[in-house]
Amino acid sequence: MASIASVSQAELTTRRKQLRRARRIKSFQAIWRSLLVGGMASSLVWAITLPDWVIRKPEQVAIEGNHFLSSQTIRSLLPLSYPQSLLRVEPQAIAKSLESQAPIAEATVRRQLLPPGLTIQVKERKPVAIAQTTAAKNDKPDPSDPSTGLLDEQGVWMPSSSYPKLEQNQELPTLKVIGSSQQYRPYWPDVYQAVSHSPVKVFEIDWRNPANLILKTELGNVHFGPYSSQFTEQL
Repeated sequence: MASIASVSQAELTTRRKQLRRARRIKSFQAIWRSLLVGGMASSLVWAITLPDWVIRKPEQVAIEGNHFLSSQTIRSLLPLSYPQSLLRVEPQAIAKSLESQAPIAEATVRRQLLPPGLTIQVKERKPVAIAQTTAAKNDKPDPSDPSTGLLDEQGVWMPSSSYPKLEQNQELPTLKVIGSSQQYRPYWPDVYQAVSHSPVKVFEIDWRNPANLILKTELGNVHFGPYSSQFTEQL
């Protein structure tokens, strides 16, 4: 009986030591967790308030992929005020804002911490035709006329003022479209593809009368009547 009692007492002592050791380990773990969380919170506060991680001027925003729009023009479209904490910048919100602007089809925004700044990759809408609601005098479109704009391949209308670089370099499209965009917008992608691949050079598409589509070509004016799915074959 004495032997059993002594063994039981020894086991109890060992278990108590193990429990005390386990409690100490848990206490240390809790302390380390608290220190880790506190350190992360402090680091976050420090990072947010760090003066060097701030965009102070538009030149800290790098623009890539632009051919028709100047970097300065794209920067002017950004929903940013300066100075701006880099960590408070929302790349997706900026990208959506740019894509809502007619000249920008797609935009990707990346933050850069060192040196602080933004890199914006854009895909522009390429203007393929000058759009007018009425025929211009002397056959020359007036860029200052608010009814004069530019069209991309999908028929998206854009104001001429969006492309000052093209006007300055006289690189505006040679194809002109006359008429209401509501008339031709649904058919424009197919019409443009047919015209751009035509062996006969087309200078102007007159859509003012939906019942009589007129093309001005290098061979003269061609009357097609109302637009139909047979347009490509007719051309």
